Parts: sequence; C-alpha cells; structure tokens
Amino acid sequence: MSFRSAVNCAVSMALPCAVLPILFGCGGSKAAAPAPPPPAVEVATVIQRDTPIYSEWIATLDGYVNAEIQPRVSGYIIKQNYKEGASVRKGDVLFEIDPRPLRAALDQAKAQLAQAEAQLGKATVDVERDTPLAAARAIAQSQLDTEVHAKLGANASVLAAKANVEQADLNLEFTKVTSLVSGIAGIARVQIGNLVGPSSILTSVSQVDPIKAYFTVNEQVFLDFHRRFPTEQTVQEERKRIPLQLILGDGSIYEHTGTISFADREVNPATGTIRIAGIFPNPNNLLRPGGYGRVRLSVRTAAGAMLIPQRAVSELQGSYQVAVVSSDNKVSIRPVTVGDRVGNLWIITDGLKAGERVIVEGLLKVRDGAVVNVVADKSPQGG
Repeated sequence: MSFRSAVNCAVSMALPCAVLPILFGCGGSKAAAPAPPPPAVEVATVIQRDTPIYSEWIATLDGYVNAEIQPRVSGYIIKQNYKEGASVRKGDVLFEIDPRPLRAALDQAKAQLAQAEAQLGKATVDVERDTPLAAARAIAQSQLDTEVHAKLGANASVLAAKANVEQADLNLEFTKVTSLVSGIAGIARVQIGNLVGPSSILTSVSQVDPIKAYFTVNEQVFLDFHRRFPTEQTVQEERKRIPLQLILGDGSIYEHTGTISFADREVNPATGTIRIAGIFPNPNNLLRPGGYGRVRLSVRTAAGAMLIPQRAVSELQGSYQVAVVSSDNKVSIRPVTVGDRVGNLWIITDGLKAGERVIVEGLLKVRDGAVVNVVADKSPQGG
C-alpha cells in the first residue's frame, strides 16, 4: 500500500468518530436544568406581651326594675292615658277607673264623720254641764260617769269616721292608676270597659337605664375569683374595676361597658353554676328586657405571653407545629405547645421565642430545611 492510500484510509476511518459525537453527542455531557425559585411565603413575628384572657357567657337582658301595674281598687276602666311601648315617668297616670262609686263612698264617709262629730259635741256639752252638778251632789255621780264614757265613745267614733274619710279619699285617688317607676311601658293587658280589681295586672313598666344582664358561670370560676379576692371590700373593688363587654345578637360589641353588680345567693345544684348580674348603661333604650347576648370579661392576665396568628399553627393528630423562618430564610418545622386563644391569636406556651418569624401563608409549599422568599410580614398588632 502506498503512503497516499494509507493516509486516505486513516482519514476515512477517523471521520465517523469525529462526526458521530457532533450528531449524537457521543462522549459529551447534558446541560443542567435551572433550579426552581424559592417559594414565596408570608410571615409573622412572634410578639410577647401581658395578655388578658377573656371568657364569654350567654347573657339574658332584664329591666333594672320591673313593675307590674295593678289597681288598688275595683271598678271599670274608663281611660288609658299612655301609649304602649312609650317612655313614662314615675307618677304618670296610665289608666283611670270610674270614680263615681268611690266618690259616693267618700261622701258617705264624710256624712258619717259629721254625725260622729255631732254626737261628740252633745256628749261634751253633757259632761261640761253635769260636772259641777255632780260636784254639788245635785245629780248622781254615776250619771256623770255614764256621760264621760259616752263622750269617750263619741270621740272614738269621730276618729274612726275620720279614718274612713281618709280611706275613701285614698280610694278615690287610686282610681287614677300611676306608674311606680320611670321606664318603658308595656302592652296593656286590659281594655276600656273591663272590670278590674286589686289582683288584675294592667301592664308592666321596666326601668331599662341602666339594664341588667344575667349570665351564669361555673362554680370553679366563682371560687377562683373569691380566692384571689377574699374580703368583701376587695371583691367590691375588683367588680368595679373589671369591665364587662356585651356582644349583641348581631355580633357587634355594645358601645358601653358594664360592671358586675352581684352574685346570686346559691349555686344551682343541677348545673353547678351560679347566676351573676351585670349592669350596663342604656341611655338610648337600645337594649330591652328579654334580649340575648354574650358577656365577655377578662378572668386573668397571662404575663409575657408569646402570641402568633392562629393560622400559623398546624395540627396533626393532637400535636401542634409551626414553620419557623431563620434570618437566612431557611425553614425549620418546630413542635409547639399551645395555650389560650385570644381573638385571632394563639398563645404559645413552649417552642417559640419573641422576635422569631413563623409562616402564616404558604405552609403547604415548604418543607423542613427549605429556603423561602419572604414577601410580606403579617405580624399581629392586636389581640
């Protein structure tokens, strides 16, 4: 074989080895895919502060004073002087009873008084006339004694007649049925023309400013409170200091705070609870007896509590954990011990320190040790 033939053979054998790697990548390395960006999360900073712990109880509203309006005399209703559901003042005339029979009874009592006074006058004259005669033995002493006793009887008759006149005068006055308290008058339970008596209930008037809110607490809460405030003086001072909040039926918080007025004298043996009365101002008569709400009050204060939003906590088979983000944005899944809930926050009793950051949005996108991109800080500002 000549030299040229040998060269051509070598070139022809080397060409496939040079072309194939270009066409099929023989002997080359594959380009690496770009890494995905860190997941975006929102975090909240753990805050530490003294936090009041609130409890809520169902409350029933009732008038501060509820007066049932009943007549003191019998008779027929001839007039209704108030508008149902309107405000009335103490002493306002609500109903009028036919006064004619009682006016006649008053006239009769006055006549009986006049008759008794006339008898007393005659008895007085008899005694005054016969006293010197009996002293001069012109008449028997027994006659004077009889006249003296007759005078005493006549005087007693006058007193009784005066009492009858006063009673008849009162009965006539009682034909005007007045309100016993200032408040809101209820629906009339009688109509004009009805015959009523002292046992009849004409209507009710409730004093609603202030208004009472009754709620029941369990015996343990009651005992704990009185152990912390063992004397009557400290109990009264603490009751004035503790503000009561009233949550209305529409979920709004009543604008005025109340105070605890008193606790009932006994614990209900069937439920183990005791009834508490709260007092709330009600200047606009917004609250009415029979309404429902929830009373909220602070039963204690958690000193230096660690607080995070509730949505930062994950629950798994009775245990709780949070995703903590370090200063270099690396995630650490950490178990925690939870305490009381305060609004939309949760007290963490173990597992976190003040100032640490926990994920509140994007928990499903992270794992332990992952690096994240913090896009917002949703640190709680209130409880």
